[in-house]
Amino acid sequence: MARYLTIHSDDPQPRLLAQAVEVVRAGGVLAIPTDSCYALGCRLGDKDAVERIRRIRDVDERHHLTLMCRDLSEIAQFARVDNTQYRLLKATTPGSYTFILEGTKELPRRVLHPKRKTIGLRVPEHKVALALLEELGEPLLTSTLILPGDEAPLTEGWEIQDCLDDLLELILDGGHCGTEPTTVIDLTTLPPTLIRAGRGPLEPFGLE
Repeated sequence: MARYLTIHSDDPQPRLLAQAVEVVRAGGVLAIPTDSCYALGCRLGDKDAVERIRRIRDVDERHHLTLMCRDLSEIAQFARVDNTQYRLLKATTPGSYTFILEGTKELPRRVLHPKRKTIGLRVPEHKVALALLEELGEPLLTSTLILPGDEAPLTEGWEIQDCLDDLLELILDGGHCGTEPTTVIDLTTLPPTLIRAGRGPLEPFGLE
């Protein structure tokens, strides 16, 4: 049974963030609110937790998981970023975007696309997500909380509990997040390629 914590969306309680970090460091999988919708998250280096997220989502290694980072400098640690890509990232982070970039050697091979060696990266614009990342002191490996066969993400904590109570260690309920996932942009191509239109506006990339 998942631990269920109701956290303030604008002023997250430090003691609850500390509990969530404890769960992550112990190898747990948790559901967290973001600026687009709820996401599943775990520690980057935890192989078993990563595989559990893939099983919950019913996706294979060709599906890009997303490294959720605190800021742009953290993205640059885990992805190869040239000057053009950096300018686009600087103009659009934090925000409801996921960027496909080439991963660095800092990343385990198992979290990269097997052929392209790419990964999704993002900096959320949500106080709970950012506070959790700050408390953890490292990125979270995440995936949008869309269950197999569903067209929209789960958007309420109680829904997540009903569906995934036995599959998660923690549900961090920050209230309704909405059902529109991030906009996914592939920055490894010139010009950038739209993979998924979502909450983030397309204008900064000339893709509208």
